[in-house]
Amino acid sequence: MSEFKDKILMITGGTGSFGNAVLNRFLNTDIKEIRIFSRDELKQDNMRHEYQAKYPEVSDKLKFYIGDVRDINSIKNAMHGVDYVFHAAALKQVPSCEFFPMEAVKTNVLGTENVLTAAIECGVKKVVCLSTDKAAYPVNAMGTSKAMMEKVIVAKSRTVDSEKTSIMCTRYGNVLTSRGSVVPLFINQIKEGKPLTLTEPSMTRFVMTLEEAVDLVLFAFEHGTSGDIFVQKAPACTIEVLAQAVKELFHADNEIKVIGIRHGEKMYETLLTDEECAHAIDMGSFYRVPADKRDLNYDKYFSEGIRQAKLTQFNSNNTTLMDVESVKGKLLKVELVNSSIKEMINND
Repeated sequence: MSEFKDKILMITGGTGSFGNAVLNRFLNTDIKEIRIFSRDELKQDNMRHEYQAKYPEVSDKLKFYIGDVRDINSIKNAMHGVDYVFHAAALKQVPSCEFFPMEAVKTNVLGTENVLTAAIECGVKKVVCLSTDKAAYPVNAMGTSKAMMEKVIVAKSRTVDSEKTSIMCTRYGNVLTSRGSVVPLFINQIKEGKPLTLTEPSMTRFVMTLEEAVDLVLFAFEHGTSGDIFVQKAPACTIEVLAQAVKELFHADNEIKVIGIRHGEKMYETLLTDEECAHAIDMGSFYRVPADKRDLNYDKYFSEGIRQAKLTQFNSNNTTLMDVESVKGKLLKVELVNSSIKEMINND
């Protein structure tokens, strides 16, 4: 954490699950200040009181700014003096983006453009943007907007002086117990004695914990050059295995009800496309995809091209597929799961 000593970090969309995970990791370090930028004053007020109670000695490092990534002036008002930015603000729900695609464009594409423009103008040293596996081979509005967001990031990296502002991107799959994810839904259905609703049992998804999501962002922060996209070599599981793992952890006998695929959902997700795999760099637990920094003068490529390697995409069907016991082990690393299990035991 030495790079963050006496520095100011701003998190857009900071009241969300990722923002909370960053705060839990950083507040007790020697970071100077963490700014939470978001548009929901109630969530900010709740977060303020929570961290004043949780970390009374260091909660004064936490500053809150009301604003919206759609409004560049509100971003600039919050970004003065900021050293680093984690850009997590987004519309993330697949069905709602399907019904309101222009809202996804305004937040995920134009909002990212605003954040990066403000960061460059304010002299921010590093920006790490959070994307999703749905941006690879997108079939829904949310994934398409995130794919365009990534294009904005790479395009900005070509024109900005990377010595002044470096821009990286992380792409990851489902984060267990993040807001809107399926595990909290399963837990509530178990508590209420209702069937566990599955869209399609054989559907596969990458899974990671919030701690792993923070690790990915910090790895990109430490090892990235401007325009890079980073992914974690995440394992995956079927939705049926995930539901069974939750049932076994809670000793539940709720039936499983298959309700069908929702608007815009895919049977499996992709973290790296065939084309990206051709030049991805293996960095142990992560892949780094460097930006294509060629310019628009394509005439020279008629005689000087780029050789392509064998194409093999990295998706949730060909990664390591976890069984029920492995998923249970990962779930037990998550605070919400453990606290919910203890709550049910105390209520019995």
